[in-house]
Amino acid sequence: MNARTDPQLLTKLSNAHLDALEEETIFILREVAAAFERPALLFSGGKDSLVMLKCAEKAFGVGRIPYPLLMIDTGHNFHEVTDFRDQRAKELGAELIVRNVEDSMKRGTVRLAHPGESRNVHQSVTLLEAIEEFHFDALIGGARRDEEKARAKERIFSHRDSFGQWQPKAQRPELWTLFNTRLQPGEHFRVFPISNWTELDVWQYIEREQIALPSLYYAHQRQVVERKGLLVPVTELTPARDGEQVIEKTVRFRTVGDITCTCPVDSPAATAAEIVIETLAADVSERGATRMDDKTSDASMEKRKKDGYF
Repeated sequence: MNARTDPQLLTKLSNAHLDALEEETIFILREVAAAFERPALLFSGGKDSLVMLKCAEKAFGVGRIPYPLLMIDTGHNFHEVTDFRDQRAKELGAELIVRNVEDSMKRGTVRLAHPGESRNVHQSVTLLEAIEEFHFDALIGGARRDEEKARAKERIFSHRDSFGQWQPKAQRPELWTLFNTRLQPGEHFRVFPISNWTELDVWQYIEREQIALPSLYYAHQRQVVERKGLLVPVTELTPARDGEQVIEKTVRFRTVGDITCTCPVDSPAATAAEIVIETLAADVSERGATRMDDKTSDASMEKRKKDGYF
C-alpha cells in the first residue's frame, strides 16, 4: 500500500507539505517585522490574503499582528469581499487602512482613457501614493509564482526603486534563505511570503484550517455571458453587449478583484474539499481562467509590475 491507495498516508503527506509551507511563511512574516520600520500587509479580503492573515495570527498571536492592513480599493470591488474585509479586520482588532482609486482620480493623478476603462491597472498609482503618505518600507502581498509568468520571476523580498518600479534584472539573490533587506532613501520592498504555494496548496490549507472566505468563492447562481472564452458576470459595470445571450449558471470565483476584469468559472463546488478536487483536475491557470485584463499584451503583468503594480 502506498500514498495513492492509503488515504491516511496521503493526508499525512499533505499535512507535512502544508506544515513546511506554513513554517516558511511564518518565518518570512517575522523577518519583515524584524527588518523594517513601517511594513504593512496588503489585505483585500481574498483567499490568498486570508491565508497570509492566518499565518500572521500564528506568527504573532491573535490580535497582535504588528503591522497595519492596507487595501487599495478601485471602487468597483464586489461588496461581498469588501464587507468581509471589514468584518475580518474588526474581528482581529487590526488597523485597516483603505485608500481609493477614486481619490486619485479626484486629485488628477489617475486619468481614465474613457469612463468604462477598468480601474484595476491604476491601483499602482494609488498604492504608490499610500506608500509615500505612510512612509511604508515594506508591503507584504499574497502573490504566488504559479499565478503568472511575470510573478514567477519575483524574489520573495522584491526590491523597488525610489520610483516604486520593479527591475527584474536587478533582483537580489536569496541563497540559503538569506535576505538582503538594505534600502536607500525612498526605496521599499514588496514581500511575498506565499510565493512557493500553489492554488492547490492554498485550498488545502483553507480546508485544513477551516478559514472563512467571502461567499463568492463557492458555488452560487449568477447571470453571465460568454465572451472570449470567459464567463463575464452581468452587472451594472459589465452589462451584456448587443447580441450576447444572458444565461444563468452555477459558478464560483477562483480569484476576486475588480468587477470589470474578474470572471467566475462554471462550478458546482460548494466546499473547500470539493474545490480541492476540482483544482487537482484544472488545466488552466487561475488568472488564465478568470482575468479579462490578462488577455491583452498592452496590459501585461510584467509591464504593470515595472510601473509599480503589485
